[in-house]
Amino acid sequence: MVRLPRLHKPDSICILRLSAIGDITHTLPVVRTLQAHWPQTRLTWVIGKMEYSLVSDIPDIEFIVFDKQQGWRAYWQLYQTLKGRRFDVLLHMQMSLRASVASRLIPARVRLGFDRDRAKDLQWLFTNAKIASHTRQHVIDSLLGFSEALGISEHRLEWNIPIPESAQAFARQQFSSEKPLLVIAPCSSMAYRNWTVEGYAAVANYATQKYGMQVVLTGGPATIEREYATAISAGMQSQPVDLVGKTDLKQLLAVLQRAAVVISPDAGTAHLANAVGTPVIGLYATTNPDRARPYSFPQYVVNQYPQAVQDKYAKSVAELPWGVRVRDKGTMERISITDVKHKLDSVIADNSAPTQ
Repeated sequence: MVRLPRLHKPDSICILRLSAIGDITHTLPVVRTLQAHWPQTRLTWVIGKMEYSLVSDIPDIEFIVFDKQQGWRAYWQLYQTLKGRRFDVLLHMQMSLRASVASRLIPARVRLGFDRDRAKDLQWLFTNAKIASHTRQHVIDSLLGFSEALGISEHRLEWNIPIPESAQAFARQQFSSEKPLLVIAPCSSMAYRNWTVEGYAAVANYATQKYGMQVVLTGGPATIEREYATAISAGMQSQPVDLVGKTDLKQLLAVLQRAAVVISPDAGTAHLANAVGTPVIGLYATTNPDRARPYSFPQYVVNQYPQAVQDKYAKSVAELPWGVRVRDKGTMERISITDVKHKLDSVIADNSAPTQ
């Protein structure tokens, strides 16, 4: 095991974080911390193809795209790209066997990974230095352990994802009035995290009737997301703006930036909204919000996770391993429509109050 040296201004650092969208946003505060502390250090980021489209225009970073759809060719291309190079430090920030195999093709003196207790999928075998061991942290705080291990104690909780004018123009074109926007992103990539169609429709109606909001539906092109959008629209008393399957990541980011509030389960869209500073009502029952909530908005989380855990395991959250999930059908139905309405009331009240 290599003893991690005190690095006074390393010449080069390689970040290995391939996916997913939410976790790419979680990685950005680490990147911003490194850029602020060591502005002369050359940063290289090995990243997935779709995720690259979100952050590709961040300045002063060399991106190397690893397209997993190419199979073994992705590894060969990575090897060819980095042949003859050597980094001072590799930050191996993804716990997956695919990422760990890719890490062996990145020449680096220090190969920094998670501590043994948290290094899932045998990641500890692919590193020669570890971050400090901590338990029960939010994902962002755990990733900031990498910059802390390099001797940087000050954190930059900044995202600053560029949004091009073309994406801003797209967002402006979608809305014909100046009504405040409620964006509903109803689906996660994991269906067990999704709330009910009836719940979304009821809160959408409440938002339009009480606050005069324009409801916007967002999501990807998957069949389940299209079905959710159709069913929510059918349950609404006014017509939403339906952008499901109609935006790229930059356009989505521009829409989220214009929103007054976003409602979402544990999904990438919630973390994108957090990254642009838009309040998020996070819907959590199957996953632990203390680990995976929209980082800047804990006060707006609807949290039924503790009761779901208690009922399934007959134990409290504190008695179970960190990050345990409840995948049982119907778990998200623990979240009531009233719960979400109250959080919407709180967001509106907080953001309508005069500043001192």
